[in-house]
Amino acid sequence: MLTQEEWMGALNARHGKERQEKFSRAVVAVCGLGGLGSNVAIALARAGIGKLILIDFDRVDVTNLNRQQYKASQLGMNKTEALAQNLREINPFIRLETHAVRISEENAQELLQEADVVCEAFDVPEAKAMLVNFVLENMPEKYLVAGSGMAGFGSPNTIQTRRITGRFYLCGDTVSDVNDGIGLVCARVMVCAAHEAHTILRLLANEIE
Repeated sequence: MLTQEEWMGALNARHGKERQEKFSRAVVAVCGLGGLGSNVAIALARAGIGKLILIDFDRVDVTNLNRQQYKASQLGMNKTEALAQNLREINPFIRLETHAVRISEENAQELLQEADVVCEAFDVPEAKAMLVNFVLENMPEKYLVAGSGMAGFGSPNTIQTRRITGRFYLCGDTVSDVNDGIGLVCARVMVCAAHEAHTILRLLANEIE
């Protein structure tokens, strides 16, 4: 049985004790637990982030299994519940807060207030715009990492991370849209999710560009 001392020893050896202490203290809100969000959450759990706030109103569907971090045995479960289950199998010491709700301007303040970093990981453009605008206007002290453009079979090398404003980072190619021909493909979505997760880790480690 893995002990917390063994887990932290392995993370300290991998990341350095000082950097890992920052990760362990951090709270990250992942808004949307689909192809982007579920992969971001997995990466952050493996990195030893102290607490994740998981927000999504949806349930696991067979169409999710091609790119999202769920199992066939979890079909029909709330994504928050299913992902929490999977994250605890990876990192039994992570703290999780789950909200099976649709985030809106009315509840965003309450849901996100504890987060050091807000990760936007929605598929729907209107939801993306709502969250980004809300955080920028009402929570300017928080870091915001968002995704835009990851569909199709285009080159993964076109997916980049851009600093838009002082605390707002955008990952993706900003061009490819899920409604333009071929939709979301697992490998390319995971590239964008890795950009988001790595950007979050760099921000928490104060490695700011």
